[in-house]
Amino acid sequence: MRQVEIVKYDLSTRTSKRVTDYVAEEKPLHLFVNTTHWATILCSPSNLKELAVGHLLSEGILKSTTEIEEINLKENESSCHVKLKPSINVENRIKLSRLHTRVITSACGEGMPYQYEGKTPKIHSKLALNANLVFECVNQLNFKAEGFRQTGGVHAAAIHKADGSLITMAEDVGRHNAVDKVIGMAALSQANFGESFLVLSGRISGDVVFKAAKVGLPIIASLAAALSSGIDMAEATNVTIAGFVRGKRMNIYTYEERIVL
Repeated sequence: MRQVEIVKYDLSTRTSKRVTDYVAEEKPLHLFVNTTHWATILCSPSNLKELAVGHLLSEGILKSTTEIEEINLKENESSCHVKLKPSINVENRIKLSRLHTRVITSACGEGMPYQYEGKTPKIHSKLALNANLVFECVNQLNFKAEGFRQTGGVHAAAIHKADGSLITMAEDVGRHNAVDKVIGMAALSQANFGESFLVLSGRISGDVVFKAAKVGLPIIASLAAALSSGIDMAEATNVTIAGFVRGKRMNIYTYEERIVL
């Protein structure tokens, strides 16, 4: 985040004052796989290595972190080079990827088509959670999302174990970036995605559900709404999605048997 000088108007008292405020930062990360430029991601400049790993996992370029030989993050150049082991056929992975654009904006993944034409991932997890546990984990975002409280300009995402304990949490100007960050963090810590679940503050869109399904996360719960694209992708991938998780209520759109009263 960055400090800026602003003029704040109060229309109720018809007064104005000059104050220091915080705004969310957005910078480009140039992601390379071996020597090939894969994408430029507009993102918050934090947890960049984890963002790179999570993005490559959720887009199918990586199947696991064991395929990585080396990660070189050059923060001064805003670039991250991920070198894969020689046995990995990168060209084939890229051909099978759903990503058709090389610039990924922070505008909630709009440049990333969720209409995937390849083999759709399927979730077979038998994970079941108590609804109160889901509510508590989503509610924690309000208290732990420091960047949002200071700027109001970022999304938060977190991955929890089945018992509710926090595995990892991240914030970013793009909700899909926040999801990639926590996926990367969890993967690097060898988390079991099939026995974990994702919570977030933003809308549940098709690209978010795709990312979760790609790594095996069976449940997504959000403070915000589900989009039609998110519901379609959840039905296709066997993912449970719950929206408007607030005020002791939630809307479950797909595979409700995984969240029990």
